[in-house]
Amino acid sequence: MAQKLNTALIQANLKWENPQANRSFFSKEIKALSEEIDLIILPEMFTTGFSMNASKLAEKTDGLTLNWIREMAKLKNAAVTGSVIITENDNYFNRLFFVFPDGSYKIYDKRHTFTLAKEDQTYTAGKERLIVDYKGWKICPLVCYDLRFPVFARNTEDYDLLIYVANWPSKRVFAWDTLLKARAIENMSYCIGVNRTGNDGDGYEYNGHTAAYDCLGKNLTELDREEPFVEEITLDKKHLEETRGKLKFLQDRDEFTLK
Repeated sequence: MAQKLNTALIQANLKWENPQANRSFFSKEIKALSEEIDLIILPEMFTTGFSMNASKLAEKTDGLTLNWIREMAKLKNAAVTGSVIITENDNYFNRLFFVFPDGSYKIYDKRHTFTLAKEDQTYTAGKERLIVDYKGWKICPLVCYDLRFPVFARNTEDYDLLIYVANWPSKRVFAWDTLLKARAIENMSYCIGVNRTGNDGDGYEYNGHTAAYDCLGKNLTELDREEPFVEEITLDKKHLEETRGKLKFLQDRDEFTLK
């Protein structure tokens, strides 16, 4: 079990509907990371931007991008996560991959499709939440709009790290900043949100604000960064366990089930 989890947060100006260019960009950034990195986090739909053009852009699960993620994971001996447009059984999914260094992987299909952008009319919503066990850390990876739904994210499994990969527009970035911090505090967990920058082909502007919070809501990154950047953050399991041991808030959580 690793007491420290070294994470790399990559905030990028995604090239609209251009998987090759985006994979090329992320390849350079990933190759430049330090050798101590354990987990690399990419934005939502990191090969295309938040596009509803799924019929043109969707890949099969074992397509180019998953194979590329596997290559990056093997190269850095680190886990890599981010979401991609996937087609399966005549449906389209906004699918997050969590790929381990050995090339094996877990998937999570975005549960809350963004109705304001009519994502629900293109993509099939997922049903099951994913909890990943990696290096002794329990990790819950979610996608963008999921951030607005605290019940789905509620820490009922005592996970250690909550992740949101996103294309969250600048006009609502105050909500992004506020909710990431709230999710960390209420779940007594590290919480990381990786967003994009720039403009997409539908005219939406994104200003990043990628951030990492500890279980007390302390920001571990430089606040409000709007340019593309890469930041390496070390998460401390001992700090998490000691804080939970002193402040036993999770023991008082309500019991519930999701339909």
